Amino acid sequence: MNIYRKKIEDRMKKLIITLILITASTVSLYSQNKTIKGRVISDDFEIVPLALIMINDTVEVGRTDSNGFFQIDIPVSVKKILFRDVGFEQVTIAFVDTCDEVEVVMMLSGTYDFRTLKKVDKLRMKKFKKLPELHREAFEKGIFKTDKACYIQEFIPYYKKKQR
Repeated sequence: MNIYRKKIEDRMKKLIITLILITASTVSLYSQNKTIKGRVISDDFEIVPLALIMINDTVEVGRTDSNGFFQIDIPVSVKKILFRDVGFEQVTIAFVDTCDEVEVVMMLSGTYDFRTLKKVDKLRMKKFKKLPELHREAFEKGIFKTDKACYIQEFIPYYKKKQR
């Protein structure tokens, strides 16, 4: 009887250790998120309420509140966030280092009648290049907490040159 009891105890110990290891590994996998918070404004320093915040171009992770503020939890592996709202150009930002406070200036979108896409891109690029200056101005006015963005924002053209 004693031998059987010892075998059962050994199996129970192995089972309990296995369950503890599985539980610990799933908890550590589950906690692989980071919290990003910040604010979204337009290029004329107006708040952008209810702007859609997405990752992987399709997964909605949140929206800004009525004052343009947001707080989202995203996986650590995510390196880009997309901001989208009606009347604004879509903004895709890529994180640099450990960035957990994101303050975004969205450009108002417009209609460009009787202009080529190439000309429209030149006009859009001109506005895009002013975004760091607008970010600094928003800081000076007390709208943003930092004078410089901790992310990289890339310009997405309408017109793409043909490859030869």
